Amino acid sequence: MPGAGDGPASLSHPYLLFNWSSLHLWIPVLVLKTIKCKAAVCWKPNSPLIIEEIEVAPPRDHEVRIKIIATGICRSDEHVLSGELTYVKFPIILGHEGAGIVESVGSKVTGIKTGDRVIPLIVPQCRKCRCCLNPESNLCCKNVFGNCDGAMNSDCTIFTCRGQGVYNFLGTSTFSEYTVVEEDSVAKIDANAPLDKVCLIGCGFSTGYGSAINTAKVRPGSSCAVFGLGGVGLSAIIGCKVAGASKIIGIDINTDKFTKAKECGATECINPKDYDRPIHEVLAEKTDNGVDYAFEVIGNIKVMESAILSSHYGCGTAIIVGVAPSDAKISFDPMLLLTGRSIKGSSFGGWKSKDSVPKLVCDYMNKTFNLETLITHKLPFEKINEGFRLLCNGESIRTVLTF
Repeated sequence: MPGAGDGPASLSHPYLLFNWSSLHLWIPVLVLKTIKCKAAVCWKPNSPLIIEEIEVAPPRDHEVRIKIIATGICRSDEHVLSGELTYVKFPIILGHEGAGIVESVGSKVTGIKTGDRVIPLIVPQCRKCRCCLNPESNLCCKNVFGNCDGAMNSDCTIFTCRGQGVYNFLGTSTFSEYTVVEEDSVAKIDANAPLDKVCLIGCGFSTGYGSAINTAKVRPGSSCAVFGLGGVGLSAIIGCKVAGASKIIGIDINTDKFTKAKECGATECINPKDYDRPIHEVLAEKTDNGVDYAFEVIGNIKVMESAILSSHYGCGTAIIVGVAPSDAKISFDPMLLLTGRSIKGSSFGGWKSKDSVPKLVCDYMNKTFNLETLITHKLPFEKINEGFRLLCNGESIRTVLTF
């Protein structure tokens, strides 16, 4: 028999405690526990990820704990592994292109509940700040691109491994079976969406596709050049095609990517190494003095300069999408702009995240675009280092890891 302070055994639950301050009133209090799970921990730059057992703290008031089902490997993750992003702290759990199922929510979370299918967001949307209220911006003043220093907003870590804190990446850290994300950085999606496909909407696809649809606002009949034919570049090509561009030129030094680029909508692909003159001169000959829209989707300063020069001098637009190393600086002649050329930057494709990601998932379900074309490899989570090898060797477009 239970003691007087124990309550009925039939009401016991691993996550519930009962307040017996009144003999006649039982008040259930939800107590969320720390979870132990596996994650890929990056202990230092230029070293392989190690699959470790970690502890994941319970969500606080405005946080959501998510069981990750699938996650893509993005070039930005590799930038951290290679040490190019010097502001990132170690050890860290990377990953930011995931999809999963809500395991638990904080006490003040609204609109999201346990069991919902969701995509964590690298760009939050509080819907209250100056940026969120500005129709021309898709960033959020509360927390632009998560906290790159690796901590959540309350300035503490949510992951622990081998007795020490492990930093968070971009507020998402999807290279873990479980992660904790702020509610402003979670999008609830269609319950029938395949998570191993729509996880790409968490970063790569949305970034490239939106750079054409939202940032450039590609016009029907226009000409486009896309520098870099990885997952984001191919997504930009898909966006150009959906927008109605008549000429879409894919540019890469890896000719193995040309077939896939044409499947996505490129009308022509060229390798700069095949020419003995600058690529912008080649494009000028092909497009009546330059393309309407030139997309740089690599993060290389020299390629950014080529993209700017490849846009038409009087009416062209260069869109910078790629993430460059921390110490990189770009310079150019101001006269390139005074003639009418413009340069734009694009973060997460210009999408207001919580509003747009569910709609993008619906567009995928309605076959507006095809994500399967971008996925060249699927691997179990334990083979994450193989996924990075494929990426670094130019053998993959997108590798999706499943738990």
